[in-house]
Amino acid sequence: MENSKKFIIFGLGNAEDEYTGTRHNIGFEVVSALAKKMSATFRTDRYAYVAEAHHKGRTLLLVMPTTFMNLSGKAVRYWMDHEKVTPENILVICDDIDLQPGQLRMRAKGSGGTHNGLNNIIDMLGHSNFPRLRFGVGHNFAQGYQIEYVLGRFDSKEMNEEIEPAIETATQMIQSFVTAGVQLTMNQFNTAKKKPQDDKPQSDEK
Repeated sequence: MENSKKFIIFGLGNAEDEYTGTRHNIGFEVVSALAKKMSATFRTDRYAYVAEAHHKGRTLLLVMPTTFMNLSGKAVRYWMDHEKVTPENILVICDDIDLQPGQLRMRAKGSGGTHNGLNNIIDMLGHSNFPRLRFGVGHNFAQGYQIEYVLGRFDSKEMNEEIEPAIETATQMIQSFVTAGVQLTMNQFNTAKKKPQDDKPQSDEK
């Protein structure tokens, strides 16, 4: 039987030490910050590091997949099945190069765009109807250097002025999501702006 008050929060990243603190691992950073805020402790479990927390009568399972980013769907599908949680009660947090550093955008559903982790989740679930929180990491790289950029780290100015405050806001958005729902959370928190040169509609907004 499905529990409407149980939610799974998936923070995407790569579990190996060499990826700690990289732009691509911002999903891990957000989930780790939420666990600290809620005094939850991670354990090593099937395909993931997992912690359990509680907020206003809701149970939150915080999950950081230990598969590589490109195989995130394996962990997502396993934990959804294991916990009997429906797609509308999961939230996937990932980096987004199409948003400015620290900008946050929650969506109820949509395509994975160029994000391999999101696309693998869509492939494994067979649909894209699940909420996600995109965390902007910027687009400051030359053509052909996207991989090097997302596997690089924020500078100290970015961290202090944009990323750390946004991580705190992201934890608030997650807590709002599990209590108020995706639509009200989007209305309250979504402040992301497109890059000035990006006038075409984003695929996840269709």
